[in-house]
Amino acid sequence: MQDLKAKLEKLRIEAEDCELIGRLATDIHKRELFLRLAVDLRGMARDIEAVIATRPPITK
Repeated sequence: MQDLKAKLEKLRIEAEDCELIGRLATDIHKRELFLRLAVDLRGMARDIEAVIATRPPITK
């Protein structure tokens, strides 16, 4: 479960970075590319959140 949470956090950070790059890009093609990447990364993060939510808690 911890590995999924780590991947989730990494995707969120990468999405934020891509959005920032997209907003700062002067080239329209790069702007669109990075903004689309941010959307895709956020979608992947939502998928991982759904997996985490459906897994039973680990008890020791």
